[in-house]
Amino acid sequence: MTEKIHDERKIAVEEVDGVTPPPKARVEETGSARETMERKRDYLDGFLKQQPVEADAGEPGGDVYEAVIAALKEIYDPEIPVNIYDLGLIYGVDVTEGGHVVVTMTLTTPHCPVAESMPGEVELRVGSVPGVGVAEVNLIWDPPWDPQKMSDEAKLELGML
Repeated sequence: MTEKIHDERKIAVEEVDGVTPPPKARVEETGSARETMERKRDYLDGFLKQQPVEADAGEPGGDVYEAVIAALKEIYDPEIPVNIYDLGLIYGVDVTEGGHVVVTMTLTTPHCPVAESMPGEVELRVGSVPGVGVAEVNLIWDPPWDPQKMSDEAKLELGML
């Protein structure tokens, strides 16, 4: 014999005629509207008067760095009509004070037909950029290249967007 126990819950209902509104927030005036507006304007004053900071030659935005990127954008993959920078083969560009540039790159696959010649071409092109003393190319395979590394321009060119 199974005995069922019913749990009876009752909801209390209370009818009310009205609810007292909560107290309103108070805003105290610290000055006239004109003073308040002046205060709002001057917080941008220092920002607006600030002059752009010149980037070092080897930093992004610097002359040498941007010239190296432009040189890399002139090198095209022979099988794909997209430059190696937009293709996502360049993982990093480091420029030191002495004009030493290290380019870290990969290829689409280790069996790429240009696996032997591409790093040499990158080294020659980067070495010919004014302001570059020594160019070095590090070819790496980890992380492996995949189509997600391509720029939107490259994807558009290849009909992937």
